[in-house]
Amino acid sequence: MKFHTAILASGWLFLSLLSISAQTNGQVEAIYYDVDDVVKQGALLVKLKDTEQQAALRRAEADLRAAQAVLDDARKNYRRIKDLYTKKLVSKSDVDDAQVSLNTARAKLDVAQAALEQAREQLAYTRITAPYTGIVTERHVQVGEVAHPGTPLMSGISLQELRVAVDVPQSLIVAIREKSRAQVELPGGNWIEVSDLTVFPFADPSSNTFKVRLQLPKNIDRLFPGMLVKTAFETGVAPALIVPASAVVYRSEVTCLYVRDEDQQIRFRYVRLGDPLGEEALTVLSGLQEGDEVFLDPIAAGAELKRQRRKAGESQANE
Repeated sequence: MKFHTAILASGWLFLSLLSISAQTNGQVEAIYYDVDDVVKQGALLVKLKDTEQQAALRRAEADLRAAQAVLDDARKNYRRIKDLYTKKLVSKSDVDDAQVSLNTARAKLDVAQAALEQAREQLAYTRITAPYTGIVTERHVQVGEVAHPGTPLMSGISLQELRVAVDVPQSLIVAIREKSRAQVELPGGNWIEVSDLTVFPFADPSSNTFKVRLQLPKNIDRLFPGMLVKTAFETGVAPALIVPASAVVYRSEVTCLYVRDEDQQIRFRYVRLGDPLGEEALTVLSGLQEGDEVFLDPIAAGAELKRQRRKAGESQANE
């Protein structure tokens, strides 16, 4: 059987640190989370005093009502002037003036609506919420401080999108680029497939290595930034003997397989194993040859071997 060869390397887990800043002016009224707190997406982090924003909103609402009233009056006046014009009681210039007044009123209503939207947005900015689920890493303000647009409020990390940074030898970078497949070992010994690889296009002249970044799948438990993890990059294909992990027998420090030989007899053969291929298969480095019949059920094979030995002993006794 052929299997994919790989190069093992160690990498560091990392992610981008995101800081949340104020987008409006206001005094910090309440802070609901602190360092090391787990925050759900959309949760309220910081509340700013909104007296100024509330007043601006009421002012914008009043300006909108006034602009709407002016527009309604301009529409009535335009319809009245146009009706008089059809009766030849006013001149064309009077109609044009009414049309200009109507257009101006419409423009002022648009401005008032835009100002109202801006006022609502500024009010919403006084309630700073979490853009993603994560952990607070730093708090930059205290209750009572005045925040301005751009003032950092909190910093945090999201564990949903982790990446691994690995330095690999330049002799392997071509194969890694071509295959673009890797695995990362999780706590507990399980491996996960990674196909989103980014190879940096320059080498470190001091170590002759290339940096490779692996984007992990989302929402992986028990992984945190700064942890050291094992990675395996696929570099080619090579022949190997593969056996199911369930067929291997471990006796103290000895590893064995039950094999049927050419005489159809069961033998307990010592083998040396190589790297695992997932959770269900193992490579055999020595002690086994291609074409050997391996028993997949070691318990049944062991019972059969005992019967075989007992039968052989009975035959020798009869002789």
